[in-house]
Amino acid sequence: MSSLHLITRRIAVAGLLTLPIITAAQAQGRFEARYGITAAGIPIGTAGWSLDIGGDQYLAQANGRATGALAAMVNGEGTVLARGSLKDGRPVPARFDASITRDGDRSDIKMALDNGAVKDLTAEIGKPAPDRIPLTDAHRKGIVDPLSALLVPITGEQLTAEACQRTLSIFDGRRRYDLKLAFKRMDKVKAEKGYAGPVAVCAVTFQPQAGHRASSALVKYLSEGREIELWLAPVAGARLLAPFRVSVASMLGNLVVEAKQFEVLSKTAAAR
Repeated sequence: MSSLHLITRRIAVAGLLTLPIITAAQAQGRFEARYGITAAGIPIGTAGWSLDIGGDQYLAQANGRATGALAAMVNGEGTVLARGSLKDGRPVPARFDASITRDGDRSDIKMALDNGAVKDLTAEIGKPAPDRIPLTDAHRKGIVDPLSALLVPITGEQLTAEACQRTLSIFDGRRRYDLKLAFKRMDKVKAEKGYAGPVAVCAVTFQPQAGHRASSALVKYLSEGREIELWLAPVAGARLLAPFRVSVASMLGNLVVEAKQFEVLSKTAAAR
């Protein structure tokens, strides 16, 4: 299998579980989103997300799996959970758990956080690679988990370029990296179910910090100036934006993760 095919499938499997959860920061409720993943227009995966709000607490759960042609080449699936509190409209994560299987290699991570720092971490992963960039205590501070990372508060009444003016410092229990956002343009979207309206399109620069392998083809692919876009849409009933679409450019066709469903449900409706 070519290195490009290997990179594409690894991005796809990672993409199943790295989209952030959307949270309604006001009244109690439930948000649901379902995403389709394509490479050069060919379906290769799906991801489902749900989040329940109770007062100032949130509980988010996600699952994803490879489908179609990709499922025949790679056993990729996983589940992720994040919980925490909402302070001034921003998520403050307290717990992040992930169980991911990729090419038969399973990793389990349980992480407790306190005010943006790792309080406790248990990671059951394969044998560490000799070229993995070591993590320091500093890499475990001033961070957010990958599910809570892209919950973007709206500071005004309208969607503006300000949504993209930020750098996200992310730690997933194994790797520390930054996503640097920059405003690119405004656009419009329409989900098959739920949201239809404007989005802010951000250019994304991937900046690995530590915990990754120096020889990682995926890290090199994402950090070598690849054109990556993140489309942020407002969440109904909350002063927050969340990802509607993510795309990674490739000469052989873009990898795209896009919402098919993007809507807030009442607790009563969600239970039916």
